[in-house]
Amino acid sequence: MKATIWHNPACGTSRKTLAILQETSGVELTVVEYLKNPYAADTLRQLFAAAGLTAREALRLRGTDAQERGLYAASENAIIAAMAANPAYVERPIVKTEKGVRLCRPQDLVREIL
Repeated sequence: MKATIWHNPACGTSRKTLAILQETSGVELTVVEYLKNPYAADTLRQLFAAAGLTAREALRLRGTDAQERGLYAASENAIIAAMAANPAYVERPIVKTEKGVRLCRPQDLVREIL
């Protein structure tokens, strides 16, 4: 099974999710360090739609200035544009497999798509 994780190595939950993927037999893993390789707006739209999330639900408030910038109250398009410009605004980690997409907080949510 192919799996892609949008990963932040500084995040404990992201590291734990990555470990689950690495320890799962038969997973062909792609790791995207999204802070180095930011999301395209269209990719974010596709991932959120597949995960059943709004951009607001995937907006990372903790450790960012998103709240101060008024992003939580902004439109879906404005939030996605801000996320594409500053990928730290995206909650992490996001994992995609052929079984679906999950925002893996907590990390055990990744098991639903393995």
